[in-house]
Amino acid sequence: MITLHDNGVFLSQGTLHTSAPISPAEGRQQTLAWSILQAHSISGDPENLQIRFDAMVSHDITYVGIIQQARASGMKSFPMPYALTNCHNSLCAVGGTINEDDHVFGLSAARKYGGIYVPANQSVIHSYAREQLAGCGKMILGSDSHTRYGALGTMGVGEGGPELAKQLSKNTWDIRCPKVVLVYLTGAPRRGVGPHDVAIALVKATFASGFVNNCVLEFAGPGIAGLPIDFRNGIDVMTTETTCLSSIWETDGETQGFYAAHQRPEEYRELHPGDFAWYDKYIEVDLSGVEPMIALPFHPSNAWTIREFLDNAPELLAQVEDDAKTRWPKANVHLARKIRDGGVWADQGVIAGCAGGLFDNITEAADILRGGSCGDGCFTLDVYPTSVPVSLELTKNGSAADLLQTGAILKPSFCGPCFGAGDVPAHNGLSLRHTTRNFPNREGSKPGESQFAAVCLMDARSIAATARSGGKITPATEIDYTSIRRAYHFDKGVYDKRVYNGYGHPRSEEELILGPNITDWPKMQPLAENLLVELAAVLRDDVTTTDELIPSGETSSYRSNPLRLAEFALSRREPAYVGRAKAAAALEAQRLAGTASEPLQDLLARAGARTEDTQFGSCVFANKPGDGSAREQAASCQKVLGGFANICYAFATKRYRSNCINWGILPFTLDEGTPFPYEAGDCVFIPGIRRAIQSGREDILARVLKRDGGEEEILLHVRGLTEEERQIILDGCLMNYYARKANEC
Repeated sequence: MITLHDNGVFLSQGTLHTSAPISPAEGRQQTLAWSILQAHSISGDPENLQIRFDAMVSHDITYVGIIQQARASGMKSFPMPYALTNCHNSLCAVGGTINEDDHVFGLSAARKYGGIYVPANQSVIHSYAREQLAGCGKMILGSDSHTRYGALGTMGVGEGGPELAKQLSKNTWDIRCPKVVLVYLTGAPRRGVGPHDVAIALVKATFASGFVNNCVLEFAGPGIAGLPIDFRNGIDVMTTETTCLSSIWETDGETQGFYAAHQRPEEYRELHPGDFAWYDKYIEVDLSGVEPMIALPFHPSNAWTIREFLDNAPELLAQVEDDAKTRWPKANVHLARKIRDGGVWADQGVIAGCAGGLFDNITEAADILRGGSCGDGCFTLDVYPTSVPVSLELTKNGSAADLLQTGAILKPSFCGPCFGAGDVPAHNGLSLRHTTRNFPNREGSKPGESQFAAVCLMDARSIAATARSGGKITPATEIDYTSIRRAYHFDKGVYDKRVYNGYGHPRSEEELILGPNITDWPKMQPLAENLLVELAAVLRDDVTTTDELIPSGETSSYRSNPLRLAEFALSRREPAYVGRAKAAAALEAQRLAGTASEPLQDLLARAGARTEDTQFGSCVFANKPGDGSAREQAASCQKVLGGFANICYAFATKRYRSNCINWGILPFTLDEGTPFPYEAGDCVFIPGIRRAIQSGREDILARVLKRDGGEEEILLHVRGLTEEERQIILDGCLMNYYARKANEC
């Protein structure tokens, strides 16, 4: 079904070759990724890219902070189309007026700076970008990790907010030219197999080994031709979960049809790799061999075919229970009770968001359910079309009626089920979702308060088959139904009537409207000569997600208030972290005021450091932090609480490492295999850190000062920093960096 090849390959006229009349270096320049990246770079150096994007997108838990950062950096207007969507904080009953205050701010910012404002429930972020901003050969930057439009010939990149603030300040996204991995598609999927099945299988094959980490995935091969555009989009958006950097696909008549349907035919270009394009690795995917898949908690890569899962449910659910009990000892977990009456029974189905709420997914779910029933038991089915134009077409062609007649519920466009806002199951509930992630607490439960619920990812087709069976998990390939492919008719008038599009027409005289929860960032100090940090959290999981670093769900209402949001940092993973970090920050505040406390003076004396030039703060250790969301708050909350460093063996994603750097957090790494037997309360002293960063030194000897009085040396690395990244760390954060540059002008 899926085969990974850890060696290079040439592609010519759709055929794979082990040799070619050109060198790999020459062939590398024949890839689509190379041509698009180089066309957007202004560096003049093909290996070190400085990218300017064609458009940007943000949603309502990121755009306030981004615009505040850009304002602090001197921005006067948006230099490119920038869409502010309102699809994450749409539940305006949460947090009083806070969420709607953010929306009012967003509209006022779009008017003042010349942006695009998409009101709540009109469209989810990536649907609007596909419909209105994508174009063949373009690049789009989004403050959401699932910024992926490769199937439309557009390279999408998800990054933290500071990278968008850079673009708004007419600066660049700087990266080394990435490796490119070919995804070679053959065959055709069977009836009942959907894009999530292919995507989950791909994530399972690649995630654990890091096979495509920070690479660009380039999709080609004869299997593309038989895939409808929604099927391609559904696979593409999930490439984020492989930890790749971006994606790009060959384009064809199907792609052209998408742009024509959306009344933007001029955005189509035929894109194919050049002759004998060279790829650093390749993946073969036989679509005809893909089975309906299920990803068990707590990661999209924890995947099995649905039939494998059903045949081995007692053992597999016991493994999930054991994992849950290890993570949350207080939680009373009983998923094995779902096994009864010859099957495994779910409590909820959800089809939603940028992966699930697509037109073809919903129409085929309607085909499967037509004339059937979701039953009168505990099982519920909620369907969230990805935009109002999609909802309108589903209404016109009868699919909405077909679903409603079965007991399914249609809801407005909203990303909540993807990150734990809305559709929260009961305690010990099992939810099946065609959404992007099933990380811990993505369904909204709070295991620290003895609540527990679990999410499994499945394709909309198998969720519909399960609904037809009253909640008994059923692969869609085992259901007899007739699928009718319907033409999609996009009604742009919906957006013309409701979306504010002020790009190119800023109204500088207008005022921003700031609600009481929208606050400026606290002052952050530049890096001192020496650094002493206390370990405020030591996380030994294989991977630590951004959801664990700063939870989603109820925290979303506070994303515009850095100090209030920081109170939630690591709250579901290490509840003592905030208190420890704040205690360290209080000692540092006293030091800056010239009244260093006796405990800090004793600690500095033990380190052999001077009070006046040694910064003190907190640090997080994790084996591999930062998998998942692009949300910058995973790093900014640490900095707001006085955090100065992360120590790890590797960063799970480039975007989290970039977020740390942009917030002035030193991204220390250890050599694999280096023991780290230290615990919260131990301290790490890094002498001469400022000079080391200034000089570009990457290997730094530090000392661990243990609580029991012992001391040990440890070798830390700060590798691969660009000149600009070094200066950002020296200045204390990206905002300080821009403020200093402005003062120098």
